[in-house]
Amino acid sequence: MSKTRKILYPLSVLYGEITKIRNKMYDKGVLKSTQFNIPVIVVGNLSVGGTGKTPQIEYLIRLLKKDHKIAVLSRGYKRKSKGFLIADASSDAKKIGDEPFQYYQKFEDIIVAVDSDRVNGINLLQELENPPEIILLDDAFQHRKVDAGFNILLTPYNDLYVDDSMLPTGNLRERIEGAERAQIIIVTKCPSEFSEEKQFEIASKLKPTLYQTVFFSKIEYSSVIKNNKEEISLNDLKEYQVLLITGIANPTPLVNHLKSENINFEQLEYPDHHDFSEKEISKIKSVFNKISSDKKMILTTEKDFVRLENKLNAKYLEIKTKFINHKKDFDKKIINYVEQSSRNS
Repeated sequence: MSKTRKILYPLSVLYGEITKIRNKMYDKGVLKSTQFNIPVIVVGNLSVGGTGKTPQIEYLIRLLKKDHKIAVLSRGYKRKSKGFLIADASSDAKKIGDEPFQYYQKFEDIIVAVDSDRVNGINLLQELENPPEIILLDDAFQHRKVDAGFNILLTPYNDLYVDDSMLPTGNLRERIEGAERAQIIIVTKCPSEFSEEKQFEIASKLKPTLYQTVFFSKIEYSSVIKNNKEEISLNDLKEYQVLLITGIANPTPLVNHLKSENINFEQLEYPDHHDFSEKEISKIKSVFNKISSDKKMILTTEKDFVRLENKLNAKYLEIKTKFINHKKDFDKKIINYVEQSSRNS
């Protein structure tokens, strides 16, 4: 353990005990959790950032929106507004947050709302003239005020929560036993070639309870680069000199993918959910203008694009989550929960 980690370790122990006591108070009913007569699905994690919640929420939207009215409720991290808001034509990433705005732009037939108080948000969604039939809670695994009917816990392949430690020495928001609240655990961002033996090894390491199922997913990158006006194939991007702008928790998978596709690029990296200042935009433009190639492009992630589209002439590479195997089993578990919950409401 490094010297810094040794210094901070007592704070991690204290933080772990505080979250443990808090969870026990919810478990015993000392602190109130609210149940709802509508299917509520939480997608979250034990650690901070970078687990793949956004593409997993989008997967659930695609799975369910054909047969159900869907609402996605998020706190709207780093938004410049307060209280409960429903995304509309006046919304942007600053008003509702980058991830909710991405959902709003991408899916026409769903409701996207933000509220740091998820109980209040769910209540207000149910009071709408055309209320949702299912509510997806983005990044709400620690929001114990809501007693969700179904919890999906994400953990990245190269940073499993069982190998992590509590903040501030590690990245865990709560102790690893908190994982027991999930019905499903998904190991995300797995390698493309991933044997069943390796899956069994990791599943055993996670030690799921008898009522939990472990699934494995990977990132599937689009074959095109696009913005709101045009698109080109990823293969054609090899002819360009690319300036890659990233403001996400873990850009490594994207960087590795571009390298594997033999894309020529240089990267400017910023913190997750970064709010780009005018000075930073000027710097990006300056770096881009210094690229001597006649064929050059600014490339960013989809989440960054919703914050940059009005500031830079950029394109983005879309991603989806793809189950390595047992996709039908995952879909069935979600659909069965929704149908059973809907019948009981």
